[in-house]
Amino acid sequence: MQDVIIDGLIDTVKLLPYLLIAFLILEFIEHKLDKKNQKLLVNNQKIGPLVGGILGGLPQCGFSSMAANLFSARVITMGTLIAVFLSTSDEMLPIMLSQNVSISLILKIISFKVCVGIAIGFIIDFLYRKKENNTISEICEHDHCECDHDGILLSSIKHTLKIGLFILIINLLINIAIYYVGEDTLANLLVKDNLLTYCASSLIGLIPNCAASIVITELYLKELISVGMMLAGLLTGSGLGILLLFKSNKNLKENLLILSIIYFVGVVLGIVVDLVI
Repeated sequence: MQDVIIDGLIDTVKLLPYLLIAFLILEFIEHKLDKKNQKLLVNNQKIGPLVGGILGGLPQCGFSSMAANLFSARVITMGTLIAVFLSTSDEMLPIMLSQNVSISLILKIISFKVCVGIAIGFIIDFLYRKKENNTISEICEHDHCECDHDGILLSSIKHTLKIGLFILIINLLINIAIYYVGEDTLANLLVKDNLLTYCASSLIGLIPNCAASIVITELYLKELISVGMMLAGLLTGSGLGILLLFKSNKNLKENLLILSIIYFVGVVLGIVVDLVI
């Protein structure tokens, strides 16, 4: 149980720099840019999915958390957020490197996730152009902070600590739940060779905890699941990004739509990959 608590603390601390960067960006836009420049920034988001997909492909999950906050303030588009979520790599890379998996295979997997994220992101931005009324100031109102008086840095730190505390609590609860359920139980859901396995893999990937990607990757390396089943789970594995999305974005229907898109893409592409290969 002690390891569970320590892991929760470490996971939370690792995210704090990304959260701080996100809030610094938001505070800067809110306080330093006038309405005209803010509108100009929001209206020039056409290449967002490309940038989001590439950044999400870097070997960490911090960008997904940062993207969730930026999307909630409408600094980035839904397509950009989904691109980040789909391309995000969590514990897959260190596990594969520790098992001496070929670099070429690792790059193929990461490249596949990045390309999928970029493509789906652009499609979503093309199809979903709904204008929201969310503003950066609404985040401040929701957190009951005094950003106008505290300044950019202090306000950003306050937001980061508040969200960090929320993440820590949820992270500990999830870690404890997985501790009692057991990673073996999660693994048993994936060893059956049928269509439901792709659904189960994508569902497990949605769990905002590194244990999900660890289980999926290790099962693939032991040849207990196919590459498509692995990708079904890794595509939906966006770390704590989904959790922060539901925390920071008050539009529940929109959050559920994003969650459904990610899950659907993971299941479908997992099946397609195994049919093609």
